[in-house]
This record gives sequence, C-alpha cells and structure tokens, in this order.
Amino acid sequence: MTAWRNLSLSAQILIALIAGLIVGLIFNVLAPGLPILNTINEQVFGTIGSLFLSALQLLVVPLVLVSLVVGTTALSDPAKLGRLGLGTMIFYLATTALAIVTALIAANIIDPGRGLTFSPAENYEAPVPPPVKDVLINIIPKNPIGALADGNMLQIIVFAILLGLAMMLAGKSGERIKAAFEDWNHVIMQLVNIVMLFAPLGVFALMASVIARLGLESLGSLAAYFMTVFGVLMIHLFITYPLILKLFTGLNPLTFLQKMRPAMLFAFSTSSSNATIPVNLRTAREALGIPNQVSSFTIPLGATINMDGTAIMQGVAVIFIAQTMGVDLTLAQLGTVVVMAVLASIGTAGVPGVGLVMLATVLTQVGLPVEGIAMIIGIDRLLDMTRTAVNITGDAAVSTIMAKREGVLDVAMYNDPAAQVELDADELGKEHGPPRTEIPS
Repeated sequence: MTAWRNLSLSAQILIALIAGLIVGLIFNVLAPGLPILNTINEQVFGTIGSLFLSALQLLVVPLVLVSLVVGTTALSDPAKLGRLGLGTMIFYLATTALAIVTALIAANIIDPGRGLTFSPAENYEAPVPPPVKDVLINIIPKNPIGALADGNMLQIIVFAILLGLAMMLAGKSGERIKAAFEDWNHVIMQLVNIVMLFAPLGVFALMASVIARLGLESLGSLAAYFMTVFGVLMIHLFITYPLILKLFTGLNPLTFLQKMRPAMLFAFSTSSSNATIPVNLRTAREALGIPNQVSSFTIPLGATINMDGTAIMQGVAVIFIAQTMGVDLTLAQLGTVVVMAVLASIGTAGVPGVGLVMLATVLTQVGLPVEGIAMIIGIDRLLDMTRTAVNITGDAAVSTIMAKREGVLDVAMYNDPAAQVELDADELGKEHGPPRTEIPS
C-alpha cells in the first residue's frame, strides 16, 4: 500500500488502465460461458465507473464558474480579456480546421470504405442538430441559475466572464466579492483532491466495463476506418501540437507531452473533456506554469468548443460513409466539410453526444444520409477515448501558447522536471490557486 501511495498519479492511472484492459478482455472472452461475469461487469464495474464519473461531473460546474470568475478578475484590464479571448478563439478554430484537413487528406489516401456497402440500420434515429438561430440565441443564458443546474458550459462561461467583468468595474464591492470567490476557489480545489483519490479505482472500472462489453472483435470490417481515425489522432497529438507549440513559443514540446501524461490518461479513461477539466487545470497551473488568469479561461472554453479529435473523426467518417455509397465528394463539398466541422464545434457545444450531433450536421450539408452514422457507432466508444485525450491536450497546448504570448508563463516551472501534478492524501492540506486578494479595511 505504501509503494502504491508513493507512485505518481500518472503511474497509478496507467497501472489501473492496463489492469482494466486485461480484466475487461478476460471478462469478454469468458462471459459467454459464465453469465455471472456480465452481472459483475454491469453491477460492480458499471456502478463504480458511473459513481466516479458522477463525482467528476459534480466538480465541473462549480469549478468552471469559480475558476473563470477568479481568472477574469485577475486580468484586471478588460482589454487583456478581449485580447486573450480573441487569440484563444483563433487558435482553437485554426487547430480544429487543421485537424479536419489532415483527416480528409489521410482518408482520401487510405480509402477506409473501399469494399464496403452502405446498409443503414433499421429504426436508427440520427441526432438532430440545433438550428443556427437557436445556437446564437442560447449563448446568452436567460437564467444563469438554470444554466448552472443544466450544466450548459457555454452559457456558464459567458455568465462567469460577465460577472468577472462586473466585479472588476465595481470598485471595493467587487474586491470583497472577488476575495470570496478566491476562497471558494481554494475550497473547490481541495474537493478536487478528495475526488482524485479515487481516480485509479474509477479508471480501472471504466476501462474494464468498456472492454468487457465491446471486446476487440467489434473492430471487424471497420478496422480500416478505426486505424485511419486513430492514426490521424496520433499525428495530431504527437506531430501537429508539438510543431505548433515550438513555432509559437520556442519551448520544448517533449516536456509538454511528458507533463500532460496524467491528464491524457485520465481523459482517455473517462472519455469526457468536461470531466477532465479539474485535472487539466491543475496540470496547467502546477506543471506547465500557466497562471490562473489564463488557464481558468482557456481550459474550460477549450473543453467546450475545441474539438480537434472530434473533427478528425468527422473528416474520416464523412469520407468513409461516402465511399461505402460509391459517392465521390467534390472539392467544394470537402471545403464545406471543413467549414461546417469548425462551426459545428462551437454550435453544438454542450449538446449530449456532441460528436455524433456534429457529424450529423456535416453529413447533411454534403448530401449524405445521416443514417450512415449507424455503421460506425459500434466502435465510436473506443475512438472517443482517444479523441478526448487529443481534445484536452489541444486545450493545454493553446493555453501554453496564450500564456507565453501574454508574457505570464512561468517558463522555469514549465522546464522543471520536478513540477508535476501529484495528487495524494498528503496534498489535502496544501493550498492551491492564486494568492487571495486582501480586502482594504
């Protein structure tokens, strides 16, 4: 037990991930002859995994609200917020566009749909994308309490920024409320520590449950599609992000990837960018040297609208579905795919099953049947794990770039190999977050 507690978070999660994979494969192979294993998977692994995800979701709304308010007020100048927001949006949209262009090129070279025939599933109901008008209107919350209750991340982000701006302009009253929010920030970070104590157990249960249910035989005839998406995801993760980071900051990208391992493993096991926000925020602040005033804005925003991994899936899926129908997409249609995927990454933010909703939007625009989603939905869960890891890594990469461009990145911490995210029981008494504001008497 002592040896386990001495391991880093990334080591604990990696061990739990591998153990879950092995146990899941054993259950998948033996389940036909031992039905009790299905019961154990659903009742034990499924319950533990769901409880852990619920605990993470419990953290997301208060963490994003409080952290973003604190980060906004820390900027002290509305002009800085505007510059940070505009720059972050540009980088997020640019990396998403680059991701889908790479996916389209790779899919056209590999032809993952060659030899397959489109056969939509009976009674399959494709997700319905929201109208553009409703998307724009719903960005502003009519009821901020309702947005918090529903977990509508885009509305929460807008409300938090507006509240932070109001606090900046409210003088001493704003200072007093700011100090209270900073106290809440410290308290919530301690709550994050408590929940993260159970991360290895949750990761084990989630991985074992997924693999026991799907197995590896689910790949089957979709192996070419699976490997194409996976390959492009790896290119984006290990080539595109490092090159962008090196180009715009001059920092060592290998250091970045090494420090992102805990967050990537966590995202892989949970398949949720929102659930990974607590870990990604701590990685940004305590390992990458990104101050709260930047990370508290860029990380939650990225988890909501920056979906490079999902864009890659869309690019390959569109080509795959078109090939199974014997349709050759024109250059104009491919351009439409790029534009719609980038816009959909913002427009469908916060919608359940966001990846499939975005894909339905893109397929509709290029005249392909949305029922084609049924062909890939069976293995989407496995790919979702990988693309979530890509998504959150992109959030951290853009956050690092923006912190460096704003001149607030702690380069010494970034380059310090000892600066890692370690979450264990000994940390529960430590303080995290920005220094508290002193209220003038």
